[in-house]
Amino acid sequence: MREKNVFIIILLLLSILLIVLPFLVTFNDILTRIVEQNMLYVWVQKTIVPVEAKMMGVILGVFGYSFGYSPSNSTVVVNGLNMAITWNCLGWQSLVLLLATFLFGLGKKYTKMSILETIGIGLVGTFWVNIARMLFTVFLAVHLQPVFRIVFHDYLAALTTVIWLFFFWWFVYSFVLEEKESSVLEEKAV
Repeated sequence: MREKNVFIIILLLLSILLIVLPFLVTFNDILTRIVEQNMLYVWVQKTIVPVEAKMMGVILGVFGYSFGYSPSNSTVVVNGLNMAITWNCLGWQSLVLLLATFLFGLGKKYTKMSILETIGIGLVGTFWVNIARMLFTVFLAVHLQPVFRIVFHDYLAALTTVIWLFFFWWFVYSFVLEEKESSVLEEKAV
């Protein structure tokens, strides 16, 4: 039953996200300024952004793209095209959604080890989904008209996270999470 509730929660989050998305896109500058009042973003901008930008560069290099990164202005240069990458691009929203689903998806009926494995898979998977999302945005910017990059970046990237969460929870419920012996015995008794 708990498994079904997680998928309902993800659908609910998707619905809320779709309702709020136009508002978020429209007022992104205002929201960014609010977050920037908290100094944590500076640490993320100076520490995490360069690492993820360089990781993107390695991956792009495998596919034959020329890549450069300027930490002074957080700009990536791919095949001569300059693109800004900031703390706001890293997918912190995906992490918040993942953590929200952890609250509903993990319960006391699962073993501690399988819960730790689930959290690890979720965090690593979300990280790589965000790298893939940023790479796809770069591919769109390099190869297509700006409107495609803008639509994906501003609207469809959130859908990528929801698709990932559906896959993630299906996977961990099917193959990772193990019920404690007491939970299995209680279900058999009922």
